[in-house]
Amino acid sequence: MDVTKIFGSMVFNDDVMKERLPKDVYRVLHKTIDDGVHLQLDIANVVAEAMKNWAIEKGATHFTHWFQPMTGITAEKHDGFIAPEGNGRVLMEFSGKELVKGEPDASSFPSGGLRATFEARGYTAWDPTSYAFIKDDTLCIPTAFCSYSGEALDKKTPLLRSMQALDKQAIRILRLFGDTTAKRVMTTVGPEQEYFLIDCSVYKRRPDLIYTGRTLFGAKPPKGQEMEDHYFGMIKPRVKAYMKELDEELWKLGILSKTEHNEVAPAQHELAPIFSTTNIATDHNQLTMELMKIVAGKHHMVCLLHEKPFAGVNGSGKHNNWSMSTDTGKNLLEPGDTPSQNAQFLLFLMAVIKAVDEYQGLLRMSVASAANDHRLGANEAPPAIMSVFIGDELDAVLKSIEDGTDYHDPEKKLMSIGATVLPHIPCDTTDRNRTSPVAFTGNKFEFRSLGSSASISGLNIVLNTIVAQTLSEYAAILEQADDFDAALNKLIRDEIVKHKRVIFNGNGYSEEWVQEAEKRGLLNLKTTPDALGSFIEPKNMKIFEDQGVYSESEIKARYEILHENYYKTINIEALTMISMVKNNITAAVAKYEAVLADVILKKSQVLSKDACIAEEGLLKHISRLACSLQCKLAKLEEDVAKEKELTDVVALAKYHQEVILADMAALREVVDELEPMIPSDLWPYPTYAEILYSVRYQPV
Repeated sequence: MDVTKIFGSMVFNDDVMKERLPKDVYRVLHKTIDDGVHLQLDIANVVAEAMKNWAIEKGATHFTHWFQPMTGITAEKHDGFIAPEGNGRVLMEFSGKELVKGEPDASSFPSGGLRATFEARGYTAWDPTSYAFIKDDTLCIPTAFCSYSGEALDKKTPLLRSMQALDKQAIRILRLFGDTTAKRVMTTVGPEQEYFLIDCSVYKRRPDLIYTGRTLFGAKPPKGQEMEDHYFGMIKPRVKAYMKELDEELWKLGILSKTEHNEVAPAQHELAPIFSTTNIATDHNQLTMELMKIVAGKHHMVCLLHEKPFAGVNGSGKHNNWSMSTDTGKNLLEPGDTPSQNAQFLLFLMAVIKAVDEYQGLLRMSVASAANDHRLGANEAPPAIMSVFIGDELDAVLKSIEDGTDYHDPEKKLMSIGATVLPHIPCDTTDRNRTSPVAFTGNKFEFRSLGSSASISGLNIVLNTIVAQTLSEYAAILEQADDFDAALNKLIRDEIVKHKRVIFNGNGYSEEWVQEAEKRGLLNLKTTPDALGSFIEPKNMKIFEDQGVYSESEIKARYEILHENYYKTINIEALTMISMVKNNITAAVAKYEAVLADVILKKSQVLSKDACIAEEGLLKHISRLACSLQCKLAKLEEDVAKEKELTDVVALAKYHQEVILADMAALREVVDELEPMIPSDLWPYPTYAEILYSVRYQPV
């Protein structure tokens, strides 16, 4: 396989456009992409014709406007290229109007009240900054999705707005530093994607995995991740074959899949791409998650993207590596060899630190979901408290600025590994901190709180917006300064003093940090309902409006949708739990009780009553648990029924968090105690041991 030949082969990328479009059309299209100007219909017609011909040559028969509604997944409506010619014949047509605009039904997608059921009209609009591609013999055109009255109904539109906002404010800062060559500043993202692979045979026998993506019951297996032997271990042949095909499919779509390895938990793995501009990285990550599931099915496996599919073992996150770069290739978060002397870098660094500090609640809100609540704060994920890790060197640099003292860069140390055959290697100036939700890792920030199943758009919309806001505040101060250097030095020092409370280089998992964070005044929003309120705080709503990212109505719509998604997720889980217990678990327990009772009866007749002490004790214990099982089940059913009395989405979310989740935890505790006591031939569902080790070393 020649990777260089297949890479991007199914993408209508710049090389294809340059080859197939007239030079004047290509230049106009690039001006649209580079400068954000509107595309004229006559140009769109030429592009559409070239795109259609290319797609048909690749085997495509249909086209679709591929968009990202607020469901968290992508959507598409396919139309054929065919048009009637007469005499029973057809032409293959695709116009510029069809390229730039579509009209899906807007009423059946989540809108948070922006669209009533009878108001069906919605529009998709081509995003020329993200290349069209072919998937399943269909030309997919990345588009934005808006309502008849112009409100954004998707995740792409506000993301593009946020990128535009940051670009505008970052350019203001660069001009103050004398940079007149950069025309644009883009945010870039490389999202690391964690996932689980299990065999189809066990998946099909677990209704909870099918309906909710996670196991609602499951006793701890004899061996989980305690030996830490899966992390970076040899990749099983079956998994390697899956990864190979997945890479090929991703490469065809121009997705820069780079790194793959085993993760910490049994059956857990990770894929990491090379960074791209944020909107393209978002499109690519949506495609990656989709292809992960499709390719897994071809290998008789199931890909689980839930944040916590198994209790007691590591869940899955999506580390969002975020940076800012100019169109001239300069990374604005690159400290250089002497960060203490790089004032521009220090200002952009402080802009991010200030943004994290002042908008902690928004950042926590942007990663909040019912699924991610199970993961945040566990041993593999950062806590719900937002803090920034910058490493020892930058910490010392900022402290010297605060104290007004000179900073002396230490000589680069060499690490001695001990064996003379091994080379000395330079020590990095910063270690890695896996417990930090926001970690500076050399020339980018790694935001580790995002969940594995989430779109990366939500977090990056917030990141772009809050950093744009801080940069705009910095620009306003510096643009009015008579002495730029003096004002700059004062600004950086003042910001260090004001926002140093959010900098923490220690163990984010420790109880001491929780107490220390509280003393510093940092937020600890442990659940999604706690976090969502940040969205509609007046200060936060104002920056979205000021930066042109969300209108007030768009914010309130998303606030409602997020609450609705939260309680509906938990409601589905509760109903699934009830079904599993009533339909199978109760019967399995009763069967074993009957088996034990029969053994006791027969042993007492043949031997003596004293010979049945062990069985009687076991039967009594299981019977007590069976009674408790029915009580906990009844309580859950009763409380689920009570939710019908509530109509407000915020109240419903809080009710599910406080009442239903507690009921579910109580019911699970009983079931998980019963599971290892019931013989495997009677227990109705695959156990954790069966699921986690279902993909073995056998060749495909």
